[in-house]
Amino acid sequence: MSRQDKQILRRIAEVLVAVLFVGWFLFWPLNYYIETPGTADNLKSYVTVKGHPDKKKGSYMITSVYLQQARPATYVWAHFDPHATIENASDVTGGQSSATYNKVQNFYMKSAINEAIAVAYKAAHQEYTKQYLGIYVLEVEKQSKFKNDLKVGDTITEVNGRHFNTAQGYQKYIAKQKVGQNLTIAYLHNGKRHQTTHKLIKIMGDRAGIGILLTDNVKIHTKIPIKVNPGQLGGPSGGLMFSLQIYQQVSGEDLRHGRKIAGTGTIAPDGSVGEIGGIDKKVIAAHKAGATIFFAPYVKPTKTILKYEEGHKTNYQLAKETAKKYAPGIEVVPVKSFNDAVKYLRTHQ
Repeated sequence: MSRQDKQILRRIAEVLVAVLFVGWFLFWPLNYYIETPGTADNLKSYVTVKGHPDKKKGSYMITSVYLQQARPATYVWAHFDPHATIENASDVTGGQSSATYNKVQNFYMKSAINEAIAVAYKAAHQEYTKQYLGIYVLEVEKQSKFKNDLKVGDTITEVNGRHFNTAQGYQKYIAKQKVGQNLTIAYLHNGKRHQTTHKLIKIMGDRAGIGILLTDNVKIHTKIPIKVNPGQLGGPSGGLMFSLQIYQQVSGEDLRHGRKIAGTGTIAPDGSVGEIGGIDKKVIAAHKAGATIFFAPYVKPTKTILKYEEGHKTNYQLAKETAKKYAPGIEVVPVKSFNDAVKYLRTHQ
């Protein structure tokens, strides 16, 4: 082989190595996720209440965090972006696959919407009823005897032929059984009913259990028809803002007075607002969208609570700090409940 041929081969090899490196640097998935500010979307386009259109000025905005799997290039970039944080994949997904994680997040959003409808309709003195469907399976433990039948996303509707109207009802009944005893469950998988029988395992000391992580699966029926389409958004953190949007439409009371109002927080059946993750990024998203008010969940910052909080700051503390530094012009308002948010809007116009 001539010297010239060797040089050509060397150059080809160098180009191939360079191409492979660039491909790896740009596209190779790492075991990390990067969180950055998402969007603040007008909820008018998400909520449709028959006979009650929202024609008032201003907007309630649902805020989000943009989550992407890190690549070498974005991993390096994230270290220089003050608004980006890098998280271990297991901390984000809990070790679940992307498909399972997304399914759980979609359910959390569906559940948040249902609770928001109930809270808003109750506050507006409009008729609604709750139908308890059963217990929604969020995770199946490896040691569970039901692991080959139950899947994340299934809903258990009966145990030994009995249906209860709360998760606590199911848990109390199962706890009265003995470890190793057979239990027959009926459950819905992709809308179809199934039944299976397996032995109970030991959970939480000596208690008998199925071996699953669960939550309530509730459906809301309303006299005034309502449709809520969250699009690609998932998770429970939009509960408060959905409840405000729905309340304004079904009650006819204009609480916005032309303002752009953003916020975040889960909503419970009693109207209480719970903390969420990524509130600093949501404040920035709200600021970019022109919001002047941002509702933040409030809890009293005790030493015990701060020990486990993100950055050792409560949602309200972190939101307030972020607004002061990156979002001038936004008033961060602490709220413990839906009623707190309504009261603030009524008294601050």
